[in-house]
Amino acid sequence: MKEFLNRFIDYLENQKNYSKNTSKSYEIDIKQFINFLKEEKIANFEDVEYEDFIKFIGKLKNSGFKEKSIGRKLASIKSFYKFLLSRKYISKNPSLLIQSPKIPERLPNFLTYDEVLKILQIPPKNNWQYLRDKTILELLYSTGIRVGEIANLKIEDINFVDEVIKVKGKGKKERIIPIGKPALNCLIEYIEKRPNKKEKFLFLNKYGKKLTERSIERIVKKYSLISGINRKVTPHTLRHTFATHLLDRGADLRIVQELLGHERITTTQIYTHLTIEKLKQLYNKFHPRSK
Repeated sequence: MKEFLNRFIDYLENQKNYSKNTSKSYEIDIKQFINFLKEEKIANFEDVEYEDFIKFIGKLKNSGFKEKSIGRKLASIKSFYKFLLSRKYISKNPSLLIQSPKIPERLPNFLTYDEVLKILQIPPKNNWQYLRDKTILELLYSTGIRVGEIANLKIEDINFVDEVIKVKGKGKKERIIPIGKPALNCLIEYIEKRPNKKEKFLFLNKYGKKLTERSIERIVKKYSLISGINRKVTPHTLRHTFATHLLDRGADLRIVQELLGHERITTTQIYTHLTIEKLKQLYNKFHPRSK
């Protein structure tokens, strides 16, 4: 079983161009399923019956996994089975019987523009780390890039003439995103004062090495607390905020999809719920025949 899993991970990374983090998530999910099969004394993947999947789902629920996590694990297993069948490692695909649990729709958490300003107007300090933090915050809001994407940005990815950055997203797909003037000015000042001029990665820690995703998450949390925002703010919150503010101001959904790097328009459409709610509120407030 482990040999088939290794082949699948190799396929994800070398043929599908999935990132190490993404392929690791698949590996963890499928290893959990393999361990379950061993406990049930099921030797082959195609010998799994519908009842076995139900039992596996029940075990996940009893272990405290929520619907979203269970749905992701089942999606990993389905992808794995599809791979096995395509390579003729199995003759049938019993995973086709699985139905993922219905996940309650949750609207993205985002900030108002006033809240964004509070975070961005952090008190200045006379050191390069302040400039780094300020630049990270400006860039996250200006471009809507993911925390992993900003952590992997390199100096060469910035085009100061055209005022854009090149981002390598999921599946190693590249996209070009404009940078706002405030973020661009911060970038220029930070690059001039950062300590290790030879390091290819843009954002550095105090040792002059690449800044981790976890450190960037801590930076966002730190300045949101300093600004007095009493709710959880993450780099993904700023990504949601970027998209919501664009749509609020009339941006085309397809453009926002391209900027966010979403493969499917349905992923981006979640933000339209927010703008529709705002339109309804304005309608009810101002139209004389709204009620």
